[in-house]
Amino acid sequence: MKLLLAEDESALADWLMRILAQSGNEVDWVADGRLVRRALRNARYDALILDLGLPGLAGEDVLRSLRDEDNQVPILILTARDTLAGRVATLKAGADDFLAKPFEVEELEARLLALTRRAKGREPARLACGPLTFDTATKRFDVGQETLVLTAREHAVLRTLMQSGGEPLTKRELLERVFPNDSDIHPEAVEVLVHRLRKRLAGTGVQITTLRGLGYLLEAVP
Repeated sequence: MKLLLAEDESALADWLMRILAQSGNEVDWVADGRLVRRALRNARYDALILDLGLPGLAGEDVLRSLRDEDNQVPILILTARDTLAGRVATLKAGADDFLAKPFEVEELEARLLALTRRAKGREPARLACGPLTFDTATKRFDVGQETLVLTAREHAVLRTLMQSGGEPLTKRELLERVFPNDSDIHPEAVEVLVHRLRKRLAGTGVQITTLRGLGYLLEAVP
């Protein structure tokens, strides 16, 4: 699993990163609540381990802001404040699970595995990248209150970039995902479609960035 750990206790964070890495997990760490959303925009994680007592932006506020944006990353809450009211409040706010400190790492790993299994079979009703949203039911892109008008191929490319969850896609990967049964489409067609999408997205707060050697990435403008 690729995990994001948001924890301000450096000793606990170091221990967790070592233990989780020994089980084959890849763990990134942030110690400030204000850095969580940036990390989630820059990489795709299987789960977020979120401490409630974070500096900068409290864990409760991080949780609410992520769910308000329809970010569906599985979230496991860590906290020393183990009360029934606290557990109920965080679960109602959108947390997927709750683990009180101190805890056994075996239980943490088991809960994370359960969260990621459940998440794999669940597609969010709405995807978002900054102000750009995609309704998976209506198949419509909106920027604020305005619907983004796209051709069928532009729509397919933008949808694929959004569904990549912040991971860059090469021209070949876009070609294979957007036109899996069309052998007559050349990689240059992807460049043309990306060029058109960049013009349509100009001024919206969202852009398609080219990462040298990695491919195209859809991201919110800082």
